[in-house]
Amino acid sequence: MLLSYAVSQLYIESCSMFVRGGVYRVVKEAMGGALAKFSVSALMFDYILTGPISGVSAGQYLAGLLNELLAYGHMQSHLNPGTVAEVFAIAATLYFWWQNIKGISESSEKALWIMQLTTVMVVALIAWCGYTLLARGGHFPPAPVPHNIVMSKHALGWLANSRIPQMFTLVAVLIGLGHSVLAMSGAESLAQVYREIEHPKLRNLKKAAFVIFIYSMVFTSLVSFFAVMIIPDGTRHQYFQNLIGGLAMSLQGPFIARLAFHIFVVIVGTLILSGAVNTAIVGSNGVLNRVSEDGVLSDWFRQPHPRFGTSHRIINMVVGLQIVTIFFSRGDVTILANLYAFGVIWSFVLNGVAVLVLRYTQPQEREFKVPLNFRIGGKEVPLGVALITLVL
Repeated sequence: MLLSYAVSQLYIESCSMFVRGGVYRVVKEAMGGALAKFSVSALMFDYILTGPISGVSAGQYLAGLLNELLAYGHMQSHLNPGTVAEVFAIAATLYFWWQNIKGISESSEKALWIMQLTTVMVVALIAWCGYTLLARGGHFPPAPVPHNIVMSKHALGWLANSRIPQMFTLVAVLIGLGHSVLAMSGAESLAQVYREIEHPKLRNLKKAAFVIFIYSMVFTSLVSFFAVMIIPDGTRHQYFQNLIGGLAMSLQGPFIARLAFHIFVVIVGTLILSGAVNTAIVGSNGVLNRVSEDGVLSDWFRQPHPRFGTSHRIINMVVGLQIVTIFFSRGDVTILANLYAFGVIWSFVLNGVAVLVLRYTQPQEREFKVPLNFRIGGKEVPLGVALITLVL
């Protein structure tokens, strides 16, 4: 999460230079059209996977809840989580496809209401987890030293038959970081919404990025630590696809209260993730319209819908690719997350390199610069940008 905040600083600097300061605009300015096309391909790869990941994740949470309710009711039925997730993701995608074809009006009030509901859930979860730890104690995760690091072949990927991760702790940490790249997603959205932010734009963008960082730093990281400290080792693997649900059912307190809180968590999670399905379609439509305006895509893609006036061909293409992706995943979040991490990293790397190049090709003053800048012999050394790009 600390690295994600560093990446958001790259996007804030690019937005201070260009109103549409996303990866496509910055890479095109710094390194030309060919790499800009590659960068927007990586970005579209992300957007096309964001919808399926969000829909499948919501479906997994719903399936986990329904199966628990069936078990508590002593019913023999058991729903296949992958199938439920797949069906829900497709249904959510088709619903938001039709909303976008008609031309939905962006509702900041609705988004704010969901965030307020989420905040209530987060505060309640943190408080209840704290009470649980006080009441019955917990065990801290083991220290990240070589003899404590045990990784499966699935975690190691193409390093499965190598002893390098066991010999060098840094390599193991980087592997873990690679698996958590999904938590860094969304930085591109800062550039997408920048032109809609009220004056003073840059100051409000910086505030938004900081609030997002604090919120995600507290919630995302604490949930992971609480899951290790509270859910028993023997049962934690059952909740890998439904971690917050497993945490809710492992808290200290009456069963009915835990079950009610679990249902509340799933409802809030489904609302958030369903909104992300819509965001992916809206974001894809915006990016491809921008690319089409530059002549990279033909004008055919931007032909308005005869009734609603929306760019329906772009929307149809994006949603079609998302549904194919959902079918391909068979409701498995892990497959989608691995693919998504690949696209996210390439998009971030290209943005970092582009911002670094622009420090030298366009050295004029900006409203904002990524921190850690030094001058040696009259030349600026952008150490902050260089370090972030190197890590990526």
